Amino acid sequence: MSLRSLAILSGIYDLLIAIPMLFAAPAMAQLFGAPPPVPVLNAQLNGVFTLSLGLGYFWAAGDADARRGYFWVAGVVTKGLGASLFVWDHFAHGSPASFLLFAATDGTLALVTLALLLRR
Repeated sequence: MSLRSLAILSGIYDLLIAIPMLFAAPAMAQLFGAPPPVPVLNAQLNGVFTLSLGLGYFWAAGDADARRGYFWVAGVVTKGLGASLFVWDHFAHGSPASFLLFAATDGTLALVTLALLLRR
């Protein structure tokens, strides 16, 4: 896998999360067994953040070698910390087990990104 293809995959992944968070946050929460967000604005702001990451990945795909810094920040740090927080919150605060799916996908993307960045 190349950084460019990883950027496209990560961008699609983030958009698939961002759009429902922006426009159907209560339904998205229900789908994952979580209570409705209160206020909904908090979930929508998370959607804005995730949309920004996704769009950034598409930008980075345009010249992946020159934009490696974006992969470090968005792909390794953000996704890695996000995965860690999902796991911690599940065990510390009892968030739904379905949230561990996000930990697994974010964590996997973080590790793949790290491996590709270190490969060069």
